[in-house]
Amino acid sequence: MSSFYEPLADGVWRSTVHTTGPWDASSQHGGPPSALLGRAIEGCEPRPELMVARVTVEILGPIPVAELTVRSRVVRPGRRIELVEAELGDAAGRPCARATAWRVLRAPADVSVPDRRPAPLPVPTHPTTEQLSAAWGSAVDGYLSAVEWRGVSGSFAEPGPGVVWTRLLHTLVPDEEPSGLQRLLAVADSGSGISSELDLATTYFINPELTVHLHREPVGEWVCLDASTSITPGGTGLATTVLSDVDGPLGVGAQSLLVADR
Repeated sequence: MSSFYEPLADGVWRSTVHTTGPWDASSQHGGPPSALLGRAIEGCEPRPELMVARVTVEILGPIPVAELTVRSRVVRPGRRIELVEAELGDAAGRPCARATAWRVLRAPADVSVPDRRPAPLPVPTHPTTEQLSAAWGSAVDGYLSAVEWRGVSGSFAEPGPGVVWTRLLHTLVPDEEPSGLQRLLAVADSGSGISSELDLATTYFINPELTVHLHREPVGEWVCLDASTSITPGGTGLATTVLSDVDGPLGVGAQSLLVADR
């Protein structure tokens, strides 16, 4: 199985075609770099008694489908709460994206309050690749075809909210099974696309950031996105996504949107 990134040296990665986004063939979709930043956060002085409760990814500019560097550090250490930062840069040293994550001490085993949001419908039997082709055309050959999409409601080709099950068709890096967090971050950035309300041919709706809050860690290879978008005249756009796995809801994602004419 091929991967989204291939190692060149310690902390240096070559981006593969699977990272290519729908807006520009030379720039990455936000999902793979978010997952790569998540991997760096997980590997930074890991502590099993803590879990990642919130990740914010700031997209500082176009992320090239090219060589990238990744570094991470603990910004605010603590016994029960700590803040970790990871940064992605291009070959020239320009920062492309930055992620911060709060790691929080796990809740006691005898404390339980269930997520009261309804569980999504089961994973459909068949992929919905034809909807992607209708909505995005030739751009499907990059990131969009590196993920398996199985729609529950809504349509990629029509405006409105959508519910879609997703599964990565490639590993994030070679010879390494993606963690639940990496799988989730690789697709959570797609909430705004799944719930698109505007014509892609005439309008940009690009998110400069992604924030994900989790109350438990994802399990399994399937991640469900239940997404909707709101846009206010004189304001901005906001895409919100309920994130689930086969065991039910596990968190929420949000994206601020730049909405502008092409």
